[in-house]
Amino acid sequence: MAPPPLLTLRDVRLTFGGKPLFEGVTAAIGRGDKTCLVGRNGSGKSTLLKVFAGEILADSGERFLQPGCRVALLAQDPVLSGPTIADHVALGLPEAERDQTYRVETMLDALGLQGDRDTSILSGGEARRAALAQALVGEPDVLLLDEPTNHLDLPTILWLEQWLAAFTGAVVMISHDRRFLETVSKQLLWLERGVVRRAEVGFSRFTEWQEEILAAEEATLARVDNRLRQELYWLARGVTARRRRNMGRLRALHTLREERGERKNAVLAAGRQVQLAAESGEISGRLVIEADKIGKSFGERVICRDFSTRILRGDRVGLIGPNGAGKSTLLKLLTGVLPPESGTVRLGTNLEPALFDQHRSQLDPERSVWDTLTDGRGDQVWVRGTPRHVVGYMKDFLFTEAQARTPVRALSGGERNRLLLAKLLAKPSNLLILDEPTNDLDIDTLDLLEEMLADYDGTLLLVSHDRDFLDRLVTSVIAVEGAGEVVEYDGGYSDYLRQRPPPPPPPGVTAPARPAPAKPAAAAAPRLRLSYNETRELERLPKLIAEREVEITTLEAEIADPTLYRRDPGRLTVAAARLDAARAELAAAEDRWLELETKREAAGGKG
Repeated sequence: MAPPPLLTLRDVRLTFGGKPLFEGVTAAIGRGDKTCLVGRNGSGKSTLLKVFAGEILADSGERFLQPGCRVALLAQDPVLSGPTIADHVALGLPEAERDQTYRVETMLDALGLQGDRDTSILSGGEARRAALAQALVGEPDVLLLDEPTNHLDLPTILWLEQWLAAFTGAVVMISHDRRFLETVSKQLLWLERGVVRRAEVGFSRFTEWQEEILAAEEATLARVDNRLRQELYWLARGVTARRRRNMGRLRALHTLREERGERKNAVLAAGRQVQLAAESGEISGRLVIEADKIGKSFGERVICRDFSTRILRGDRVGLIGPNGAGKSTLLKLLTGVLPPESGTVRLGTNLEPALFDQHRSQLDPERSVWDTLTDGRGDQVWVRGTPRHVVGYMKDFLFTEAQARTPVRALSGGERNRLLLAKLLAKPSNLLILDEPTNDLDIDTLDLLEEMLADYDGTLLLVSHDRDFLDRLVTSVIAVEGAGEVVEYDGGYSDYLRQRPPPPPPPGVTAPARPAPAKPAAAAAPRLRLSYNETRELERLPKLIAEREVEITTLEAEIADPTLYRRDPGRLTVAAARLDAARAELAAAEDRWLELETKREAAGGKG
């Protein structure tokens, strides 16, 4: 007989602002479970985690915790208690065990923290590690983690993955870090439209499982009014279509990486001076950043030494490294904010930079979403020179029309990030600098952000600890290893790992064992020639793609009409929903055409 669950929710209901946030929630967490809680920003994930912790009481239903079980919660925005880090971490021990200071010291050493540091002057990364240390030190029976990887550097994330793998209690975690969830999770809880579903699979199977659920629900709702079905599914279907479309973009990214590697090899072969002379005759703006043997230090702390790179228009460069290694300083050197002590930095002409600040200081908490996007002027957003109605543009970033007048302070952390991205990407720019843009974002929003950045035609500098995000976007990685060592590698984070061992951990952090390389997949069986139906489908797809492109252009022009919302608000809603559906149909048709065309070519061009 299976042991009883440690923590159970039965038929839990909770309202927010007079409306149900979720209802009928029933879930059980057993010892050894490694459960990830997924759902859109604003769906109530953090609130549900606090209900699990007992910090928020539900309006109805039951929460049952086995007698003697201890629960620890790492909140999304933790508040540190105690004058020093050691005092704060010690609060995670049971009261009767707080004299066991060796346990606190062991955890501080593992996470590279100095126990005597004042909690009021910590950086974001240090505060996060201190809060994490408090949650882990008591080895609770149930561990609840809300965005545990936010502000953590890669060595610490790898350490946390290893710690959780060895943990024998139960874990429920919310995270935007796909690679982290794929490594750790064994079960899924999906919070969608106030309902929680459970699956006995890890996050790597989430998309497949989600598609099965949505397909089953759509079949059930086939008899429901078409407009209602569109309202329920425009977001979910748009997200899954983006995921399929992003697979094609990944193939294009691999091509870009190969081109960048060839270009760098040509530079090395021709010599720096010869290449510089060739660049001087190219069109204005082709060169974005040229750094030649730059160096920078602060006292005895060396940030970089003799580092050189050339970044051209359209390059997508990721910056990685441990916290405190100097990523932000290097970014300021490359963008001309700080002068180097040695070497030179040359910036291209006509640069229009745009900066995403991870602290979201550009947002006014008292302004509404509408006023934030329009700057309080009218009902239009100018998106890189093209007028868009604010509601239609909001929907591009997964906001609903009902959220238009919501103040920024009422938004979740992920929704604020999404709003800042919407405001930033609307402005004309040709150099986009993103500092940890993925913090607090849900998986669906990450898919949206990847799509937006894949369509961005300028140059991208990205500081991130999200390994999957880097792999999907960047053409090269600049690794700031510390002690002045800065090296650039072609490809994403996985390519970096293959070319170099993981970066050294911060002081005191025990480096996790490097996983053994995956066994190469068996060679795929040769594809068969196209069937009769597939041949006819391939012939019809170009026409369907052309029709959808025309329809999308027409709908975009209609929604951009500044008088539409005043004349017919209902038509704006219908047009926006149809635009999302048309974009999804176009993406699916393009992917299907690519699949069939690839199959046809593999069969020697035969139908």
